[in-house]
Amino acid sequence: MISRKSEQELAYMREAGRVVARVHREIARMIKVGTTTLELNRLAEDIIIKAGARPAFKGLYGFPYTICASVNEEVVHGFPSSRKLENGDIVSIDIGAEVNGYFGDSAATYPVGDVSPEVLNLLKATEESLYKGIAMAKAGNRLSDISHAVQTCAEGYGYSVVRDYVGHGIGKQPHEDPQIPNFGKPGRGIRLKAGMTLAIEPMINMGTYEVHTLLNNWTVVTLDAKLSAHFEHTIAITDGKPEILTKI
Repeated sequence: MISRKSEQELAYMREAGRVVARVHREIARMIKVGTTTLELNRLAEDIIIKAGARPAFKGLYGFPYTICASVNEEVVHGFPSSRKLENGDIVSIDIGAEVNGYFGDSAATYPVGDVSPEVLNLLKATEESLYKGIAMAKAGNRLSDISHAVQTCAEGYGYSVVRDYVGHGIGKQPHEDPQIPNFGKPGRGIRLKAGMTLAIEPMINMGTYEVHTLLNNWTVVTLDAKLSAHFEHTIAITDGKPEILTKI
């Protein structure tokens, strides 16, 4: 069942979104050559707890960390580690926080040091595809209008869209109905209504869209070992423009 949130519920989600955005701002400042993703994880957990919130991912389905930190060909669900980020790397940071029983969820991919123009283009295309999807999250549109907008944008840049992992509803649970693929034909699926809250999250690859999971049963990587980028926002559908609850 797809829930529609009350004004009070949206207020809690806005606060969770503000916490998530704060973590992203601080992580963006900290990322540099030589930083470890474990250091980023500790920073994120400290900020979330000091804000009176709870790390949403820690313990979720058994995940052992506060953030997902996915480097280079890692698509999603990367484990923070003592590995030092190197010049030219990219790192996708996915963060969730819970406030008063409601969740916010956002991801962004950050360049480390000097990266090539080709890599910057991948990041630009992925973030742009997210905002193209968000623009279609309007009352009266169909769910697949979001999916189609993401796919059209990403493939227009010559990249591929991950099929195996998708966006989702969010609210009292970190993952709610509906699932939101980043590909598909427009005009299909449920009719969007004001009060629905969604986490839209394109995962876009330089090469093939195919992926596989490493032996830790969590970290997803591209099948061809080419780079992947990930951007995500939690949004609320309104009677006008969609509201981004995790705006950084």
